[in-house]
Amino acid sequence: MAFKEFPDQSRGVQLLQRSLTRGRLGHAYLFTGQRLEELETLARTLAKTLNCLHPVKTTGIATDCCDTCLNCQKIEHENHADLHWVRPESKSRIISVDQTRELMREIQLKPTEAGYKIAVIAGADRLNAQAANAFLKTLEEPPPKSILILLSTEPSRILETILSRCLRLNFSAESASRLSAEQSIWLQQFSSAAAAGQKSLFGRYRLLDSLLQYLNTLRARTEETLTARSPLEKYGDAEKDLREKWEEELKAGVEAEYRRQRAEVLLLLQWWLRDVWLFTLAAGEELLHLPQIAGADEVGKRLTTRQAQENLSVLEQTQRLLHTNVQEALTLEVGLLKLQL
Repeated sequence: MAFKEFPDQSRGVQLLQRSLTRGRLGHAYLFTGQRLEELETLARTLAKTLNCLHPVKTTGIATDCCDTCLNCQKIEHENHADLHWVRPESKSRIISVDQTRELMREIQLKPTEAGYKIAVIAGADRLNAQAANAFLKTLEEPPPKSILILLSTEPSRILETILSRCLRLNFSAESASRLSAEQSIWLQQFSSAAAAGQKSLFGRYRLLDSLLQYLNTLRARTEETLTARSPLEKYGDAEKDLREKWEEELKAGVEAEYRRQRAEVLLLLQWWLRDVWLFTLAAGEELLHLPQIAGADEVGKRLTTRQAQENLSVLEQTQRLLHTNVQEALTLEVGLLKLQL
């Protein structure tokens, strides 16, 4: 995608393009928002713009990518020699110091194919203490012709020493109501079911089943997609030790991507519960996150403001618990049964 395809993120994109035009691009950015997938796409688009062979120019300066040249396509498919990604891959769902050191080693090298070396840390809030401290030195003394981009949906978990060294762009406010077609359909079904009344235990478990089925679909799709990309599929005759290593990496990668998608689903529920709360306050439509999703108003009519606020607290607690080593299905069951709908 090119920057012109982000109309809902016009403010953040304009700030980036203004920096490009003035020759004042920062050496380190923190992109924050509510959907990590969108933040990754924005980081990828910035990388394309900096390294595009046929960029769109403003006053002679590249401010957007063509999205079709060789460099753009390589960056899109994450096989460009000068673009490096780090994501949580270990079983403990952290970005380790070894991953960080390898990234820093790569970023210190001169660009090989384009004008800039770019490092993207997706899920920067998952840097463990050692990794964060190792990363600080590079933040303080970045190599020339390099850009560091940190992405996070939970910036409050990032060390202040890292936050203070990054230019922060918040993309959350403008993307709150931007749902995929699949997300819209599922959330509308959930909202309609909740609006119908959930006084019986059976009705509440129907909502839980809807959530678990959706999450199972996401996990199955993630396994299929990442397995197809794994070297296990390409090199069937590899040595046993190497295959075991790839199997572990695939397993960790599937878990990392699934947890990211699960967090997005719970964020949808958080937005919906916030809208329920706003309806208890008789707030205006302009304050709603998801005005296109019907049903929150019906639930809001049945609840007091205090009950709606407690629902938000319950979901926040559930999200916190899922960051630890709890049993997913049981945690979601307890959380959903506690909601007052």
